[in-house]
Amino acid sequence: MRNVGTVVRGIRTPIIKEGIDLATTVVDSLIEASKTSNFKFHDKDIVGITEAVVAISDANYVSVDTISKDIKNKYPSGHVGVVFPILSRNRFSLILKGIARGCNKITMQLSYPADEVGNHLFLESELEKYNINPYTDVLEENEYMEKFGDTVHPFTGINYVNFYRELVNNENCEIEFLFSNDVKDILTKTKDVLTCDIHTRENSKKILKQNGANIVNGLDDILTTSIDGSGYNEKYGLLGSNKSTEERLKLFPKNGQQLVEDIQKQLYEKTNCHIEVMVYGDGAFKDPVGKIWELADPVVSPAYTKGLVGTPNELKLKYISDNKFADLKGEKLKDSIKNEIENKQKDLKGTMMTQGTTPRRYIDLIGSLCDLTSGSGDKGTPVVLIQGYFDNLSNDEEL
Repeated sequence: MRNVGTVVRGIRTPIIKEGIDLATTVVDSLIEASKTSNFKFHDKDIVGITEAVVAISDANYVSVDTISKDIKNKYPSGHVGVVFPILSRNRFSLILKGIARGCNKITMQLSYPADEVGNHLFLESELEKYNINPYTDVLEENEYMEKFGDTVHPFTGINYVNFYRELVNNENCEIEFLFSNDVKDILTKTKDVLTCDIHTRENSKKILKQNGANIVNGLDDILTTSIDGSGYNEKYGLLGSNKSTEERLKLFPKNGQQLVEDIQKQLYEKTNCHIEVMVYGDGAFKDPVGKIWELADPVVSPAYTKGLVGTPNELKLKYISDNKFADLKGEKLKDSIKNEIENKQKDLKGTMMTQGTTPRRYIDLIGSLCDLTSGSGDKGTPVVLIQGYFDNLSNDEEL
């Protein structure tokens, strides 16, 4: 009897630099790991590659000057309404630097008490203390500074209002702040708007256009084509970018689909196994303590092979055991449940036997697992191998 379910391994690789043959590097690292750690490959194994090394190997970078050039072209008035940016040195500070370098004035509208991914300007309890309704109330800069001006982020220790103000001023650009959760409120300050929200961006653009905005772009509309030979992302623009140096951003990868298909082909040639491959970024999960939702990328996976399309079709073992087989124990219970799994419907959606399972897309579930495995620091495992993910209790073949 098989006693192990899903197995996840972080795979160490050489340090990935620009111009490296990433597909071959990933495959060679996997093959070498299988030899040194004594494991075999199987059909329906999954290989994840973090988006960071995909973009690095592809040299998909842009400079702050390049961002400023695109901003100047798209906002000739020089006054830009920057709406709903997240509070992040890594994710937004260089974008803001480029915006400031490309215009004369920024009106920044921040959502409160937290940004889109859960970074708090101040604690939610402060809303009740000051009798503030976040659905209707607009806080001007002087009111915000009077009540919350000394507040710092609990994890980073940064006062993001002061940090963003200083960053913009250092680019000889004027900045004023507005605090509101209604995107239309920016239109009282300027009709030329850049929406910086990630997952709500399409709705924000729609509302702004319907309410008299003049120019409306999202971060996904900036650097969608190369400028003077720069990197770009046709689909996501600046969304999903990360700080590389003080003057350069690494963009979300643009050639991921070709990469995953190439890796899948090479792995089949070397292992004779049909292995699924995906590129992953941020996982889609929320920290219950810090309240931060991890997903600052536009999607969990920008590229994946066809076998990762779909959602789980799983039975809830506890429900079956406590209900249909309540009178069974031991081997009889196990055998009955295994038989139930082997003969389950192809689509269990809506049935009671699925309650409590996770009907999310495979790519979001697996990408989150990869992100948690590789981490974001110094583990040195930008490749993740997952085995047995599509198996269940009825599968007895050893991994």
